[in-house]
Amino acid sequence: MSDINAAKILDLKGLPCPMPVVKMSQEISSVNVGEVIEVHTTDPGSLSDFPAWAETSGNEVLDTEQGGEFIKIFVKRNN
Repeated sequence: MSDINAAKILDLKGLPCPMPVVKMSQEISSVNVGEVIEVHTTDPGSLSDFPAWAETSGNEVLDTEQGGEFIKIFVKRNN
């Protein structure tokens, strides 16, 4: 279990690729620079999509947790 404090949680379970990353890119500006969004997704493609998006957008994937019914991805807004 991660001990990262998220400013916002996005429930994106059930959305097919590429929608989780699309929704994340729309929501990243809703938190302040330095804050974290915790994403819940069931799309296994998110495991590669989110790091690729973070690299191109200048943001950062802090942690990924797999197990249970969904994947948790913690994204820090850097700009």
